[in-house]
Amino acid sequence: QVQLAESGGGSVQAGGSLRLSCRASGLPFSTYGMGWFRQAPGKGREFVAAITWNSGNTYYADAKKGRFTISRDNAKNTVYLQMNSLKPEDTAVYYCAAVKTRSGSYYYTRVEMYDYWGQGTQVTVSS
Repeated sequence: QVQLAESGGGSVQAGGSLRLSCRASGLPFSTYGMGWFRQAPGKGREFVAAITWNSGNTYYADAKKGRFTISRDNAKNTVYLQMNSLKPEDTAVYYCAAVKTRSGSYYYTRVEMYDYWGQGTQVTVSS
């Protein structure tokens, strides 16, 4: 079965950094785009970043550009999210997701386009 396993979450002070990892199994990883979303308490699931199958394109929510970097290692079936200069408003459960490779940002930035989801990892940023 398809599994996406996030790791690397935790608690940090504002201004700190975390590196999230998501290891995929049970799917042809190199044929899927990968994304990160987050959900704060009482809020909807929000797009954070995405990357195409060959790392040819990356997509970021505007507020995350310059602070967050998405990357992938297809040999390890793993996608990463490097988060720097974290802010309290970044506090959320972060979810890894996989989407069948398509053209255009439309398929990578919308929750409803993703086929598989991990269970999430908690990120807490204190002020």
